[in-house]
Amino acid sequence: MNNPEIQALEWKYQGTREKVNEAQALPNTSVSVGYFVSEPETRTGAQVARFSVSQMLPWFGTITAREQYANAMAETEFVALSIAKRKLALTVAQSYYELYALQAQEKVLQENIELLETYERLALTAVEVNKASVVDVLRLQIRQNELEQQRQVLLEDYKAEQIQFTNYLNRQEDQPINVVSELILPETDPLEGNDQLALHPELLQYDRLYESVEQSELVNQKEAAPSLGLGLDYVPVAERPNQSFSDNGKDIVMPMVSLSIPIFNSKYSAVTRQNELKLQEIQSQKTARLNVLESAFAKAKSQQNQARITYETQVKNSEKARDAEAILLKKYETASIDFNDLLDIQQILLSFQKQQIEALKKYYQQTAIINYLVR
Repeated sequence: MNNPEIQALEWKYQGTREKVNEAQALPNTSVSVGYFVSEPETRTGAQVARFSVSQMLPWFGTITAREQYANAMAETEFVALSIAKRKLALTVAQSYYELYALQAQEKVLQENIELLETYERLALTAVEVNKASVVDVLRLQIRQNELEQQRQVLLEDYKAEQIQFTNYLNRQEDQPINVVSELILPETDPLEGNDQLALHPELLQYDRLYESVEQSELVNQKEAAPSLGLGLDYVPVAERPNQSFSDNGKDIVMPMVSLSIPIFNSKYSAVTRQNELKLQEIQSQKTARLNVLESAFAKAKSQQNQARITYETQVKNSEKARDAEAILLKKYETASIDFNDLLDIQQILLSFQKQQIEALKKYYQQTAIINYLVR
């Protein structure tokens, strides 16, 4: 994805994966060199210098425990990346349906403006035959100006939402967005249940965190064990002058083994207690998050059902309003038309059309939320 936030999380995940290699590293090898300013004498000659090399080794299984902990942390970051991608997909879908609603409302306003222009021509004709007054014409023109104002505002809202949509995808602002011209409300809703919520990445993330804390405790226990050290000392010895005996000037080589014992290990006990409390905290957080997701699912289903009810009601109301409009226009053939009633019907019909579009937008936005939660 081109979204910079997603890319940042991907880089973070890759960086966490590198910690697995870091966990395999041993402590630094210690090398020391010393020169005797005052050479100590031994039976075989004077000691000239001392060279030492030593390497501390963690207790058996410590490196494996660190690798497993690093892997667990990487898995946690991977789940966080998956959550971010799902949230971005939801945000993009919500923005897309907002664009659709703005586009559809602008189209409806344009149709109503054209309809008012037709009414205006009827009114002008009616004025000529004394079936209407100039006030009716002016009232129709004022209504056209109001709708045109609303249309211009919608166009500005569309531009702003379009920029936001392209920013979500990190695309060029001049890159076109293909928004469908019409959305259709499905006859039935998919049978979605909240039984899939337990597999949601937001909950799986707590499982990964739980595993990482368990691995952290394993590392803590291994670090509480002794550490082994291997080393070697080399001391060059100068020959005694004018003497001949065995081992004259023989260098000293001394292998060494050391053991680092954590006698004062209260800090490891404290870390163990912290990890125990952290595990309990994660369990409580997971339960709380599950409750939040269940509530969000129930709310989304309720909002989806409400949107369907609103949409179907406004479809019926629109049909009634069109019937009323047709009756008023039919009267024009035999008598003077009441343009006030016609304007009222037109305004009511426009309101119904807007509510239909908003209900359709709401339905699909809530559907996107449900898909985010259970798919």
